[in-house]
Amino acid sequence: MARHLITSALPYINGIKHLGNMVGSMLPADVYSRYLRQRGHDVLYICATDEHGTPAELAAKEQGLPVAEFCAQAHDAQKAVYEGFELAFDHFGRSSSPENAELTQHFARRLNENGFIEERAIRQVYSPADGRFLPDRYVEGTCPHCGYDKARGDQCENCTRVLDPTDLINPRSAISGSTELEVRETKHLFLLQSKLQVEVEEWIAQTAGEWPQLASSIARKWLTEGLHDRAITRDLDWGVPVPADTWPELAAEGKVFYVWFDAPIEYIGSTKEWADQNPAERDWKSWWYEADDVRYTQFMAKDNVPFHSVMFPATEMGVREPWKKVDYLKSFNWLTYYGGKFSTSQKRGIFTDAALEILPADYWRYFLIANAPESDDSSFTWEHFAATVNKDLADTLGNFVNRVLSFSRKRFGDDVPAGKEAGEAEAKLGTEIAALLAEYEAQMEALQFRKAASALRALWSAGNSYLEEKAPWLEIKTDPEAAALTLRTAMNLIHLYAVVSEPFIPASSKAMRGAFALADDTATWVTAEQAAALDTVPAGTAFTVPPVLFAKITEEDLESYRERFGGAPE
Repeated sequence: MARHLITSALPYINGIKHLGNMVGSMLPADVYSRYLRQRGHDVLYICATDEHGTPAELAAKEQGLPVAEFCAQAHDAQKAVYEGFELAFDHFGRSSSPENAELTQHFARRLNENGFIEERAIRQVYSPADGRFLPDRYVEGTCPHCGYDKARGDQCENCTRVLDPTDLINPRSAISGSTELEVRETKHLFLLQSKLQVEVEEWIAQTAGEWPQLASSIARKWLTEGLHDRAITRDLDWGVPVPADTWPELAAEGKVFYVWFDAPIEYIGSTKEWADQNPAERDWKSWWYEADDVRYTQFMAKDNVPFHSVMFPATEMGVREPWKKVDYLKSFNWLTYYGGKFSTSQKRGIFTDAALEILPADYWRYFLIANAPESDDSSFTWEHFAATVNKDLADTLGNFVNRVLSFSRKRFGDDVPAGKEAGEAEAKLGTEIAALLAEYEAQMEALQFRKAASALRALWSAGNSYLEEKAPWLEIKTDPEAAALTLRTAMNLIHLYAVVSEPFIPASSKAMRGAFALADDTATWVTAEQAAALDTVPAGTAFTVPPVLFAKITEEDLESYRERFGGAPE
């Protein structure tokens, strides 16, 4: 079995994330990780909060907290939400960890030794009103490319162009709002990406061919425009310090590394945090250093692609050490809210903590993955959400489970009935299930999540078609043994659904699996032979009827959700 390293883009520390953040990185990474674990692979799923940079300082200032205390609290709050969504990270770390500081400084020293870092005097925005130089994100203004009036000095979130603060039209301080800004000279470290352009191009040519078109096209666009040398230090109080043994003057001035330099290194740092918890049994380097036997998959939304496809690989190459680089970069478009952006300030859209307040995680997990914005943007609407939950989860899966188990208990008691030997209908069903399972596996292997959800839905539907065809509620009147066969077969389908649905809906899968008192239920996956035979749950197995798996969303529910979170724009 292969070794799979999986990372999802680090959620930023300043606030609970909305559903778009969830479906664009962490949730699909979790679904894929769960699937690979079930198939017997050695999987390490790593994530962390991204804690350095301007927004953390600004958010801490708004709350009147020291930035370290703010980040500690915000990390715990985010972690609790992700646990609520049953994201099965092997470790969820922090970019402010000592491990990340150590590795970031190591990378910087090695890049410097190899001639890829240069100290330069630059002209930078200074705010007399704030009494400080303003790092990129402390400067806001109008994007010169698309006209978006809330662009930040490092990147326009509307058109995703990378910017410098001096590019902005009508710039202002994000701290005080002052427009009386000056440009003064200061010194910073630059990563000489231009010297690594050819190496990155060769690597992209070899690696990106199998990536989604969204990811590969963004990477190639950056390379076509040319890699520019980028400042990797900032004037901030919070961040990984520039090491005094290498750059004493800059260290004395309190310079720290730019968040986009240290954040990707935190993937390695978080792995080291994981290993440091149990160093006798965990070897972080085997996943990252000379890790030729590891397949590394990254998950992220499209705005993060430039940094992960070009900037971080360039950093890894410049270190001249055998650090593991990404093999497959799975990127996503935007999830919108009725076609518009999620907005905390305007109270538009659902944020992950609020989502868990109103409905169980599995409702959200299934809907988001079944509608993942892979080939283009997808829109969340309450109407679509309710229709998906009610049709796929409540009717197709939940109703099947409930009516099979309830009817069997009513007519045959609390054990799986025996009935006749499987016949032609069961053989036909087994062939269909095996084929659908193969399709589901193929789409999961290809990281095509919408298609995988469609294949999973088809598996559920096949059970309903079989039940309607056999009609055990009619069979029981004339041939109880035939009805018993039908119900036993359907119960085996329920167990199969419990196993193969686990990556999507883990809590519901656990409930389905727990319905059967199997002496040895260690099956992690279903083989084609087992799918065809449908005999994992033998006659005589005790079972219980679980509570309703999925309650339908009513029109009254919808009305209250629209009132709370906003509906279609008028």
